[in-house]
Amino acid sequence: MQGTSHPEHVVMDAESVSGHLLPSGSVFAFLAERRRALFPDAMFADLFPSPLGRPSVPADVVATVLVLQALQGLSDREAAEALTFDLRWKAATGWPIAAAGFHPTVLTYWRRRPARSSRPNRVFDAVREVIAATGALAGKMRRALDSTVLEDAVATQDTVTQLIAAIRRVRREVPGAAEVIAAQCTGHDYDDPGKPAIAWDDAQARAALVDALVGDAHRLLGHLPDQQLGPPAAEAVALLALVAGQDVEPAEDSDGTDGRWRIAHRVVADRVISVVDPDARHAHKTVERRIDGCKAHLVAEPDTGLITNCALTKASGATTGDGAVGLELLTADPTIAEPVEVLADSAYGTGAMLAGLAAAGHTAVIKPWPVRTLIAGGFSTADFLVDTAADTLTCPAGHTVALAPVKRSAHFGDRCADCGQRARCTTSPRGRTVVLSEHDALQRAHRARAADPGFQADYRRHRPMIERSIAWLTRGNRRVPYRGVANNDAWLHLRAAALNLRRLLALGLTDINGHWALAP
Repeated sequence: MQGTSHPEHVVMDAESVSGHLLPSGSVFAFLAERRRALFPDAMFADLFPSPLGRPSVPADVVATVLVLQALQGLSDREAAEALTFDLRWKAATGWPIAAAGFHPTVLTYWRRRPARSSRPNRVFDAVREVIAATGALAGKMRRALDSTVLEDAVATQDTVTQLIAAIRRVRREVPGAAEVIAAQCTGHDYDDPGKPAIAWDDAQARAALVDALVGDAHRLLGHLPDQQLGPPAAEAVALLALVAGQDVEPAEDSDGTDGRWRIAHRVVADRVISVVDPDARHAHKTVERRIDGCKAHLVAEPDTGLITNCALTKASGATTGDGAVGLELLTADPTIAEPVEVLADSAYGTGAMLAGLAAAGHTAVIKPWPVRTLIAGGFSTADFLVDTAADTLTCPAGHTVALAPVKRSAHFGDRCADCGQRARCTTSPRGRTVVLSEHDALQRAHRARAADPGFQADYRRHRPMIERSIAWLTRGNRRVPYRGVANNDAWLHLRAAALNLRRLLALGLTDINGHWALAP
């Protein structure tokens, strides 16, 4: 059943003894005085459908601990210790001075319950409702988008390690798999906790090991009993199938049907890098900066720095691009009631993003998507002129070609043979071919608008403020604390809620006659 806090200060609680020592305007002082108003029991009542059983730790206490934990970047054990020994935490939660903190697993329990509910991010939503009530965003008609890559909480694994671990997981989760491994899998002793004992500096020995492990994986998958699998077992089988295929290709003299394999000389897109956390991915924000982990996406109001929406995704993949996720966040943001000015860097300047913003009525103040040339210093697609009325394309040398009606492509062919601009245009003996993207006209118009000095001044003034919100998010640690996108997305929302609360207090958050407001 749901527990509840005493509505008044009790004897020897930290707030009554040392509450006057808390800095005015601090998160600790605010939560000590107003945590019950921010996190009322009714907000968590759906998590406790039964009135029977031992009362839980009060909801306002746990919510306060979760916010402080996310704000300070502590583990569950460190947060429980802070509740035991730190008077500020005791005052913020109303915890008795002489009482030890609750067991760290209480925090795990309270994270899991909301995660299975219809409102998994209710703490973030509660703080966002406070933002709306204060009017902090009233008249603020801009939103800035950005993302940052966060390091994962697991080690990146090589192909051999992943194959062995995935086979062991199938043995552990799938009924009958242990017998199949004993009878069919001879490439490695899967009871041996160490890596295979081979000459790792011998390329042939490594290739033979990979071939044997992939063969074991295929035989295991092919001989598993035909049965209905539960979620853990089904996930284990699917992960093994993925790992057994993502990093290998048929051996050099194999036709792909004789069961001989080698490490592929390429990195597959959306590669799983650890069977411990299958959601972790390779990522890079720049050519030089490469990180393994996941990506945090933010929508923030640039003047106040308040985060109005956020999401955590895999660091790479078809649905995790900045433009796609940014558009979803804007659409789902309840603080946007009418069209706004959207500021973002060039990662958000895709044609699909611009089209989505235009359809929603938003104004894109986004650095244009970079145009790429086939030859260094040469001509890009943007240098070719489109005549929409005649449906033709004219190259920088003045040659005009009709656009294909379906593919929207133009082939210049023999016109390039003796062209004086050929060295800057193409190296193909068949001449230059230009294919226009689906949103080419929209991107051309956006590039023209972005050249306006007013556009650039607006961008330079307001867009960099999102970097401040990113810096607050990553201050002290760029590593996510958990495994899996779902768990870390919940953490991101808690972290954003804590940052928003701290920012609101800096803006003058107070409670006037039971209503949230910003002090003048």
